[in-house]
Amino acid sequence: MKKNRISKNWVNKQRKDIYVRKSKVDGFRARSAYKLIEIDEKFKIFKGGLTVIDIGAAPGSWSQYASKVVKNGKIISIDLKEMEPIPNIIQIKGDFTENKIQKIIKEQLHANADVVMSDMAVNTTGIKDIDSIQTGELCKESIVFSKEVIKKQGFFISKIFMGSTFNEIVALGKKIFKEVKVFKPKSSRKDSKESFIICKNLR
Repeated sequence: MKKNRISKNWVNKQRKDIYVRKSKVDGFRARSAYKLIEIDEKFKIFKGGLTVIDIGAAPGSWSQYASKVVKNGKIISIDLKEMEPIPNIIQIKGDFTENKIQKIIKEQLHANADVVMSDMAVNTTGIKDIDSIQTGELCKESIVFSKEVIKKQGFFISKIFMGSTFNEIVALGKKIFKEVKVFKPKSSRKDSKESFIICKNLR
């Protein structure tokens, strides 16, 4: 009974959600596209000709936005799930944390990336502390990986949850990048603990 009530609440929330409706009109696969749009408006990240790596890309709304704004660039999207194709995007299916997948990503790069971005989160258990820790670990792996593939002036963007790993992630970001900011877009639901870490310029 409780599960039905939760899913009913979720459906009602989705119906009322302006960003869910907007994503259908604008042709984005998920409302999360607007989080990246707000990040881009604030931090001026994307322009033509960039090389972008999108980690944990499914269903693909971040890659969709990047493909609109990065003309004549290169976008590499990675996810565990099969993703519907997006024109002009290299899609890799696999576990980003595995060395062999990271090797495949590197092989697709002719030069280092301008942007590494991740909206990755673990499949939630419903226990917020555990979800936050596990997603935090993914974020840390992404930061460390970005150090190997990103240009000196590159950007790293990632979902980050308020919780026990938050300070650790920010400290790791500061160790690797010169500029680190945390930002919560308006399109991020108020009751969500998520924010985004935006790092720039490798040390």
